[in-house]
Amino acid sequence: MSPLLEAEQAVLGAVLLNPGQLRQLGWLAPEHFHRPVHQALFAAMRKLHADHHPASTAENSVPLSWVTDTVEEASRHVRGLTTSHAHTLISACPHPDHAPVYGRMVLEGAIHRSVTAHAIRLHQAARADALQGEVEGALRSADVLRNVLNDLARRWGTEPRPVAPGTPSVPGPVTPPPSWTNQVAEDEQLLLGVLAERPKAMDEVVGWLRPADFADPAHGEVYRCLGALHHRGEPIDRITLLWEAQQRGLLADGTLSSGRLAAICDGVGPGSAEWFGEQVMRSSVTRTAATSARAVQALAENEALAPGRLINHALHALAPLDEVRARWQSANGRSAPTPPAPSPNGPPPAQVHAARTRSTSRPASPPAPRPGFAPSPATVRPPSRGHS
Repeated sequence: MSPLLEAEQAVLGAVLLNPGQLRQLGWLAPEHFHRPVHQALFAAMRKLHADHHPASTAENSVPLSWVTDTVEEASRHVRGLTTSHAHTLISACPHPDHAPVYGRMVLEGAIHRSVTAHAIRLHQAARADALQGEVEGALRSADVLRNVLNDLARRWGTEPRPVAPGTPSVPGPVTPPPSWTNQVAEDEQLLLGVLAERPKAMDEVVGWLRPADFADPAHGEVYRCLGALHHRGEPIDRITLLWEAQQRGLLADGTLSSGRLAAICDGVGPGSAEWFGEQVMRSSVTRTAATSARAVQALAENEALAPGRLINHALHALAPLDEVRARWQSANGRSAPTPPAPSPNGPPPAQVHAARTRSTSRPASPPAPRPGFAPSPATVRPPSRGHS
């Protein structure tokens, strides 16, 4: 049995033994449990507690109806649940007063699962957009992932902020479909041809298009050469471009060849630099979204990574997409959304309470009795731990 499953059983057993523990678990939600039966049981406990079940106000002993009513309420949403299963959960709880710690473990597992699931959705949306020549699906999925990270940070009690990992994970390369690769390469080459033929067209794209936006690194280096000549105010033609490439060592290291540069400069046809630039920019957005999604997924699948660090590292992994998105919005005459600024007064009180609730030390008390097991004469059990 995995540690996470044992933690889920323990926190449920703790609340079955002592419903008052729910007051310490306000930051834990049913959807944070992995198993549907555990989700149903925790939701049932919260509902009965909110409806002022007699167990919620019991000061000494907890009425046995607390267990039976919880099982009955949960059975409306899952099948096959019995009272014996509830007693199994009670037996799995080493100490009811440790419920906030067990709940923290459950929340940790939920954070990793949730971040993984949304990263996968972002990757799928980016791939779908790339095939359809769109970007909106990927950008919406990125917004959802960011909102999820911010919400999880509040539940965990930390301030969401991008932090670079000490040893950054390197996701595997994104393998685009052949049709996508061919179209992107053609758009990139046509754009470079237009810029080499009509140097003034650089003014249409230089403000928002970067060498890293080109899928083909060689095309990105050609664009870098064009940008350098444009910045220095020097003439742009096949010869000056070839010379600039040589000065940058691109011919010596094999990145470019004189024949390839000649093909780019001589193969131009009619076209708009701004239009081709937007096509290159669009593929850059979806490609960056897919890369960011893979990086976030790799972080979330590392179970040893603490939730606070996972959230902040994931926000850092989304930063390249934010930068590309801002330039995409600029190319289309729209402003990029501004992320919320941190509160100058520190984290909200509810966020601080969530963090403190999970870590507040409590005085040790004897373990609760298990139904069906009589205490030995030498063991003193407080009456509040049993069911009557």
